[in-house]
Amino acid sequence: MQKNHLDMIQSMTGYGKATVTFGEKKIHVELKSLNSKAMDLSVRIAPLYREKEMEIRNQISKALERGKVDFSLWIEKEAAEMATPINAALMSNYYEQFKNIAATSDIPMPTDLFATLLRMPDVLTKVDIQELSDEEWTVVSQAIDEAIAQITNFRIQEGAALEKKFHEKLDNIEALMKDIEPYEMERVTKIREKITAALEKTISVDYDKNRLEQELIYYIEKLDINEEKQRLTNHLAYFRETMATGHGQGKKLGFIAQEMGREINTTGSKSNHAEMQNIVVRMKDELEQIKEQVLNVM
Repeated sequence: MQKNHLDMIQSMTGYGKATVTFGEKKIHVELKSLNSKAMDLSVRIAPLYREKEMEIRNQISKALERGKVDFSLWIEKEAAEMATPINAALMSNYYEQFKNIAATSDIPMPTDLFATLLRMPDVLTKVDIQELSDEEWTVVSQAIDEAIAQITNFRIQEGAALEKKFHEKLDNIEALMKDIEPYEMERVTKIREKITAALEKTISVDYDKNRLEQELIYYIEKLDINEEKQRLTNHLAYFRETMATGHGQGKKLGFIAQEMGREINTTGSKSNHAEMQNIVVRMKDELEQIKEQVLNVM
């Protein structure tokens, strides 16, 4: 049975883009996201749509929840539209004033009259008063929805890849736990032999063998790792269960990974066996890869 996207973990890495047209305008929407502890949203919005900034922010925050998100909304303009128009009426007015001043005074007309007129205040000022219509905003809002849908789909795909990777790493840790088992009894035997041999070398008189046995049992019990193995098994199972509950579990998965690290570290400190310590190092390596990738989970 195929999982619903709400039942899957999502990555915080994603990209979405949409382009729509309204009249002569070509409107572009772009969303990019990376991992972050909370929602960190930056927006760049064309002046015409700035009045809708809060609505856009709420729309994005509600859909994406977490991540360092960059949002851009801009209008692609034709070169003809970008040219600053000359205010011909104002220019003519300035020209008439120049002529009157020249006629009533001894000041001659400028030799570069056209260039002088173009430099006069507001002759080249672009008058660009636009109002956002409901029809245009509906089209833009749909484009934002489309970009959000794209980035969400991207995050789901990335999340599926992460989930597969996590299962692989958890399987590896479980397999390494089983690899430790043969060395546990071997370790106990070696410790017993080493202590007994050391006593026989250093103590010439007879010693209480029953007392030694009791001390050995106490010492070996302190090195027992069954509790650590059981807790680690529980953490591995809980990590899998948490992944199955859906998106928004990134922080929780991070906490579980920390607990797994504690049990692996304790196992290493109690191992007292070269081969067991090598296996623990490999377990730490697998866990470190999980911890790195958990930072990308939403």
